[in-house]
Amino acid sequence: MSESWFAPIFEMLATWMKPLWMVAVGGLAVGFFYWVLNLLVRWTMPKLWAIARTTAKEVLHQPVFLVLLLIGAFGIVLFPFIPYNTFGEDVKMLKDSGLTLIRVLAIILVLWSASVSIASEIESRTALTLLSKPIGRRQVIIGKYFGIMWPALIFFLILGMMFLASVSYKVQYDARETSKPEPSWTECRDEMLQASPGLVLGLLETAVLGAISVAISTRLSMVPNMMICTVIYMLGHLVPLVALSAVGKLEIVVFVANLLSAVLPVLDNFTMEGAISTGQTVPVTYLLWATVYSLIYCTAALLLALLLFEDRELA
Repeated sequence: MSESWFAPIFEMLATWMKPLWMVAVGGLAVGFFYWVLNLLVRWTMPKLWAIARTTAKEVLHQPVFLVLLLIGAFGIVLFPFIPYNTFGEDVKMLKDSGLTLIRVLAIILVLWSASVSIASEIESRTALTLLSKPIGRRQVIIGKYFGIMWPALIFFLILGMMFLASVSYKVQYDARETSKPEPSWTECRDEMLQASPGLVLGLLETAVLGAISVAISTRLSMVPNMMICTVIYMLGHLVPLVALSAVGKLEIVVFVANLLSAVLPVLDNFTMEGAISTGQTVPVTYLLWATVYSLIYCTAALLLALLLFEDRELA
């Protein structure tokens, strides 16, 4: 009798965990990419690498990183057991909630890191000591940015793997709770694959806001930086709606809408709520174009940061 009681549990665990090898392989691939990028920067730009390494170590050793990581881990573990009451769409709600949580926490991390690493060092004259060495201002800004984004990549890697495992488990959990037929491991795999692009898009959005925060931190302290970036985050997600609502309005309204669309990042490009709601997978071409857009905007924001920092009085 005991064997018959344990058999369904072992079968459920086998179905849930079987597609997790893809998560492990993906995590190793990201870790290998991180290692190769680290070596490449170290060999080609040793001074920039030293600044990035020091900044990354400071961020990783700060309590804020651990607190945000624990909040994200707690939420991801809790989400599968929350009854969303969506009549069979709970998995979609889990994906949306998990991706939003990881993205928002990562953005908070990079905004805080930029303020502490740049604005606070300028105010405390630490940046002046750093620039007294044979290091240029451009190396400082770019090195700080890479040093801020490396912990963000680790943040996404840890929580992303937990999130994909929770998606796979949610498929099993919902089937048991609603007395549906036992799902196959391929169903768990498909749900994981459908949600995976959201992690990439979330990292791209974090990179954009991180670059903007670095530029603002060269002139303003933490509180104004956080407030401005919060406004940019909200407006960035509303830009398409603002542009659409301005059609047929007064010329000044159309001008302001077009100006916002040109200046602010269109952060709605980095969300995949539409794909989640329709059960579609984000195509690779869309991820490539989103990556190109993110690189262009990050480059523009870092150029602005260099201009603002170039004539900043540090003494």
